[in-house]
Amino acid sequence: MKLNILVAVLLVGFSLCYLLASGSVDFKSDNKAGIQFHKGTWAEALERGQKENKPIFLDVYATWCGPCKKMKKKTFSNEMVGAFFNQHFINVAIDGETPEGRQLANQYSVMSYPSLLFVDGKGKVLEQSMGFHSVDELLAWGKTRVKI
Repeated sequence: MKLNILVAVLLVGFSLCYLLASGSVDFKSDNKAGIQFHKGTWAEALERGQKENKPIFLDVYATWCGPCKKMKKKTFSNEMVGAFFNQHFINVAIDGETPEGRQLANQYSVMSYPSLLFVDGKGKVLEQSMGFHSVDELLAWGKTRVKI
């Protein structure tokens, strides 16, 4: 019993430290060197994907999510990630707790944040992943969606 309480306290403490360490993040603005996220609606992103013949990279996040904040700060702001994703995809980031975000989360069976998806211009999921991705992991995953 004491071990269970100790484990629970350690988990809560670790989680709290992680959230505090990830700090405040402005999900509405993009780092100029990193991924430039589409600023319109999901319908406009789909239309743009069809028009430009590009898949859509969709990040479904929550503003309170530590791994989401870390990806925004560390991965999405990376110059190599930005150059690759901006060239090959229509990039969309949406808060899964807004009305449009909840609709997409339901439509695409999002179970946790962050959820990352590649979607075609018609809205069909090509591939889906969850959790934090480092620069190298995201680049490798993105390259599987592109013929280089």
